[in-house]
Amino acid sequence: MSTTEKTTENAQLKDIISHAKEYGFVFPSSEIYDGLQAVYDYGQNGVELKNNLKTLWWKCMTQLHQNVVGIDAAIFMHPLTWKASGHIDSFNDPMIDNLDSKKRYRADVLLEDKAAEYEKAGDVSKAQALLKEMGRLLEAEDLKAVQQLIISENIKCPVSGTSNWTEVRQFNLMFSTQVGSVAEDSSTIYLRPETAQGIFVNFLNVQKSGRMKVPFGIAQIGKAFRNEIVARQFIFRMREFEQMEMQFFVRPGTEGEWYENWKAWRKNWHLALGVPTEKLRFHDHDKLAHYAKAAVDIEFEFPFGFKEVEGIHSRSDFDLTQHQNLSRKKQQYFDNDLNEDGKPYGNYVPYVVETSVGADRLFLMTLCNAYQEEEITEGDNTKTRTFLKFHPAIAPIKAAVFPLVKKDGLPEKAMQIFDDLKFDFKMIYEERDAIGKRYTRQDLIGTPFCIAVDYETLENDTVTVRERDTREQKRMHISELRQYIGDAVSFKRIFEKL
Repeated sequence: MSTTEKTTENAQLKDIISHAKEYGFVFPSSEIYDGLQAVYDYGQNGVELKNNLKTLWWKCMTQLHQNVVGIDAAIFMHPLTWKASGHIDSFNDPMIDNLDSKKRYRADVLLEDKAAEYEKAGDVSKAQALLKEMGRLLEAEDLKAVQQLIISENIKCPVSGTSNWTEVRQFNLMFSTQVGSVAEDSSTIYLRPETAQGIFVNFLNVQKSGRMKVPFGIAQIGKAFRNEIVARQFIFRMREFEQMEMQFFVRPGTEGEWYENWKAWRKNWHLALGVPTEKLRFHDHDKLAHYAKAAVDIEFEFPFGFKEVEGIHSRSDFDLTQHQNLSRKKQQYFDNDLNEDGKPYGNYVPYVVETSVGADRLFLMTLCNAYQEEEITEGDNTKTRTFLKFHPAIAPIKAAVFPLVKKDGLPEKAMQIFDDLKFDFKMIYEERDAIGKRYTRQDLIGTPFCIAVDYETLENDTVTVRERDTREQKRMHISELRQYIGDAVSFKRIFEKL
């Protein structure tokens, strides 16, 4: 990647970050105290967008699939949960320090970024070879060789510009705390580093109470916490983040078919949100966990390159078996369906296919994809128009109502329309400034429709509706607004594409 390309990408990300703060999407956490690295707050428009994305995912999983149900597990779990899952012993990232800048980096991220440079330059085979070698060395836990690979690839610290690297070391990512009212009687517990284990330990509770029949899935949205040393790229990698996961329990031997089904369905879901095909790709894992049969990432082309938004994993029966062994409580399903020989399948530990999408990464992808700049000509003037092209179903605000002027009964009429529609849609009423400036403000937060109330409205109850993407305006009766807006912002517009 050339210096010019890097500068352009960095400038684009900076513009998006600046826009997110200025228009109430994302703020640095506790900013009045100079903030906290890799921790962010969602503002008034950001929380609406994020909630819409979460609601859409939830409905797509639990409403469109009759065999998927949801739970909400606690953040704190028995410490043995993380022993069984392997997090206590092996939830580590390979870290490396630059002795000149005193900055710490993830060794695998440095190598992935180098591979991305090769790919950007057109040398795909070299990029793949580098990733394959990295995967082999990490699988073998040969950290000395990982360090040598970084040096041989002439990877330099972005801050110091030198290759004066330390050895690669493993760093555990879990946050720990104490539970108990008296210090000496307290015991160590952990903030969960993922939400999946809350699903696994509730497998039989859900199966029995819901009379669920394999194959079936359990979905969950929840916070997770990782002590990321290298937290960067805005909200892409944070210490406190939100996951949207679904664990799909299947009969052993059918996991390959279900893996391919969910892989295709989840990519189509992102496309249905309006993400261009060329901005998405699958990336198969070169390094698989010892229990995994297959793993793939759905990657989006952010301003800083293609990065993971969602993972689909075929996890075998590892998790349930681990919990069964450590808890000494059977995690088996009795399958009384008949196999090809006409005999019952009997008891078995189900295999699992997982879909896991980061809500914050999904938010960032949606924001980056929606951020648009276009040249428009008005009379003799040409200017740049910035707007957020959200799918209407997930836009934070669905419509804004404006009286043309603040007199002659127009504000009262506009407020009547606002009061009538606010029970169905998230709305804004605004009467300050010229109407052109009001249109611009709504474009900047992605509002798909603006409703202008003028003197003709007082005569015949018609209003002008302006569409965000085309800037086209059409006249319609007030009585048509609910259906017109409702059709455009309904989740059905996304459901029907799946």
